[in-house]
Amino acid sequence: MKLWRTLAGVSREDLAREANYGAETIKSMEQGRRRPTLRLLQVADEMCGANGLLLASHAYLGPEKSDRLTHDFMLYEAEAIAISSFQPQLIPGLLQTEETARALLESAWPPVDDKTVEDRVVARLARQKLLEKQGTSFEFVIGEVAVRYPVGSMDAHKRQLRRLLDVGEQRNVTVQILPAGGAHVGLNGPLVLLETAEHDRLGFEEGQTVALLYAEAEKINIAVKRHAFIGRLVLSPEESACCIRKLMEEL
Repeated sequence: MKLWRTLAGVSREDLAREANYGAETIKSMEQGRRRPTLRLLQVADEMCGANGLLLASHAYLGPEKSDRLTHDFMLYEAEAIAISSFQPQLIPGLLQTEETARALLESAWPPVDDKTVEDRVVARLARQKLLEKQGTSFEFVIGEVAVRYPVGSMDAHKRQLRRLLDVGEQRNVTVQILPAGGAHVGLNGPLVLLETAEHDRLGFEEGQTVALLYAEAEKINIAVKRHAFIGRLVLSPEESACCIRKLMEEL
């Protein structure tokens, strides 16, 4: 895009003004730190006389269809305007205390050295700054097993439960508990849905050895419906908070 713009004699500021973006945003997209939006490609293609060649790149800017590691997911997560997370057995990474994160990372296999654990703990906690974005909607559905059974000490688990209550008080965050028992689609594993600023949707599923980020309409349609089915079984935010407080009293 930068090459086409330069050849056409279009300044970054002119492109930003026409596309209704800031010049720094255009710079980020040209440098590959942010993915160019469809709107920007359309405007750039017309202004630079690319005859559809710039616009054609949009089809290649989504996630790969093959399995990907969590790196790509976190890039999209950082830019999402809505994040809906279902975790049946673990506290979501965005909500984990340092103690919970450390306990889980220390139990990883194959084992890693102390420095690697520390680096990963720091990275996970830094990622939680996303919760400070008041313009982003966060919905967390957590399986009862994750809040009932500690991964570390009882005191550490109590502090983890307190964090769930504290974060759940933010007006753009909901934390809900899925009671244990019965057969439902949530037993198939965790599921995260992201909505981008352009209102595209992506799904993310992670297993023992693979992580898959996808945007295909058919898969997204199934994922959204599965998430909706799970949502019918959860406690309300108020009921969930009461459940968490009761568990804290029992510890």
